[in-house]
Amino acid sequence: MSDWKAICRVDDIPVLGARRVERPQGIAVAIFRNAEDQVFALLDRCPHMGGPLSQGIVFGTSVACPLHNWTIGLSDGCAQAPDVGCTVPFAVKVDAGEVSLSTAELATLALDLSPPRAGPGASSSALRDKTSDVQAPHSP
Repeated sequence: MSDWKAICRVDDIPVLGARRVERPQGIAVAIFRNAEDQVFALLDRCPHMGGPLSQGIVFGTSVACPLHNWTIGLSDGCAQAPDVGCTVPFAVKVDAGEVSLSTAELATLALDLSPPRAGPGASSSALRDKTSDVQAPHSP
């Protein structure tokens, strides 16, 4: 078994954009490409509130989370001060234009994290209460 899993070609990742890689278990991995054709991989989850980093704006060697504009370093997954927190970085190998990720890391890193929940009931379940969110009708 190879230590690296071929994912895509560098040209398959939009410049200043990202591509998501689903895993059999755990949260997806986002692969980013900057203007200099450098490639990075992070868990597709902002350390702040779980926003999808793959939908953020890439600039330099950072990505801005689409939810609250936190700046996350693409090399280490850490938020830029004054924000604090890190998401999980993944090893990337680019060989002759082919992007690969470590099979060991894909199989083992961040499997204990659950994806963020949104929509009706998300806040109730986070509080572990037995109620559900119901939208009240608007008053005339």
